[in-house]
Amino acid sequence: MLLNEFLQDSANRFPEKEALVFNEKRMTYAEIEIQSNKLAHGLIVRGIERGDRVAIYLDNSIESVISIFAILKAGAVFLVINRSTKDQKLAFVLNNCRARAIITDASAAENLDLLKSQLPYMNFAVFTTESQSAEFGIDNLLFHQIMESNKDSLPPVRGIDIDLAALIYTSGSTGNPKGVMMTHLNMVSAATSITTYLENASNDIILNVLPLSFDYGLYQVLMAAKMGATVILEKSFAYPFVVIKKLISEKVTGFPIVPTISAILLQLEALTKYTFEHLRYISNTGAHLPTEHIRRLQAIFPGTRIYAMYGLTECKRVTYLPPDQLAIRPTSVGRGMPNEEIYLVNESNERLGPDQEGELVVRGSNVMQGYWEMPEATAAVLKPGKFPWERVLYTGDIFKTDAEGYLYFIGRKDDIIKSRGEKVSPKEVENIIYNLSGVAEVAVIGIKDEVLGEAIKAFVVPVSGAPITEKEIIQHCAGNLEDFMVPKIVEIRHSLPKTSTGKIRKTELT
Repeated sequence: MLLNEFLQDSANRFPEKEALVFNEKRMTYAEIEIQSNKLAHGLIVRGIERGDRVAIYLDNSIESVISIFAILKAGAVFLVINRSTKDQKLAFVLNNCRARAIITDASAAENLDLLKSQLPYMNFAVFTTESQSAEFGIDNLLFHQIMESNKDSLPPVRGIDIDLAALIYTSGSTGNPKGVMMTHLNMVSAATSITTYLENASNDIILNVLPLSFDYGLYQVLMAAKMGATVILEKSFAYPFVVIKKLISEKVTGFPIVPTISAILLQLEALTKYTFEHLRYISNTGAHLPTEHIRRLQAIFPGTRIYAMYGLTECKRVTYLPPDQLAIRPTSVGRGMPNEEIYLVNESNERLGPDQEGELVVRGSNVMQGYWEMPEATAAVLKPGKFPWERVLYTGDIFKTDAEGYLYFIGRKDDIIKSRGEKVSPKEVENIIYNLSGVAEVAVIGIKDEVLGEAIKAFVVPVSGAPITEKEIIQHCAGNLEDFMVPKIVEIRHSLPKTSTGKIRKTELT
């Protein structure tokens, strides 16, 4: 099965059913099907071939959802880039995968025009809004003109299920993001397993405030399309009371969150005045919910099932904790999801039993194909399994299990920081700070934070006599990094602890 068939099948079964609600606009499955067909034809006419990469550089919107399915129908590979991504990283990602086209809004036109000399593989851009600013590339198209000038029929099938469907870029330890390669089969398998244990159905109404560039947010749209459910799409969680009112007025049944969202919700005293009689489940991933958060969420949403989950971009989801186990083992992330096998190994690659700490290994059709054109990085995490035909995923996460097989997170083998549900490379943040005049040395670490999971902290040693300040460093980061990568805390120091060979000892920084 191809991923775009989720939409096609639901459009056949429920053509007049609301599929997507964004702001005041409501779209049926038939409308999204037709518009994605038109955009797919528009891409094909302009030379997009099977397997080409097409970037979506938009905030959450109706156009971003249509674009995902249109790119798939064209037989191409989509990548959703966070709209807050700055120019340097944007150019790296687009060139790394040799994207042939980009779908974005008019406000990006000027920046893209400045970047076009750095984007030799880019052939054209599709703008969702009209721009009076500079033009970009050799061909510029408007989204609404494509809707007016192309066929609404389903394009011919151009691929099979082992073809790539998406590249999902995630932070790497070297500082440059890595493109996680996911086939149609990988993504269909993951969506099937998750909707199975969440017991999703066509009558579900899912409120998604998470960005579609974040795989947790992306899958809300994909899973809803699979089931014929409805997605209430929000641009962000910037206005909590707007979201609360949507939960009630739209009779939402599913609400995916990360710990940051739960922390904000629990600070709203007025929340206890409302009832959420339709809310069937809340799911959490990105970092473990503090036990106190779980207790308070259960008090506010007494009829709602809370699913604690664990996953990583390289396989989407790994585990879930059944809601009836929350009171019994509140610090567990659960057991493996359907159609997946997981186990722990020690440094000698021997399987471990209960109460032994080891690296988590994942075996299943949801496991990625590797990192885009990074064979060494791929070989470090995808290794031979028990059987000669397979490679299994070594997650880099250390766990232990109890006697019943429930997992408990211990820590990571590398220094990747998980903040607000996103992976952050300390090296990437350090490189940006080093670009600031007056900086001699930098070390970035993650520190425990009840709201963020981990907060980003930067230790900076100025060049002798340089009048650099914490505020200046944070402002510099905010101008050059996505918002979730900006340090929450900056500490100016005269020196950093070092090994005998001159390497910074991050373990001594707190």
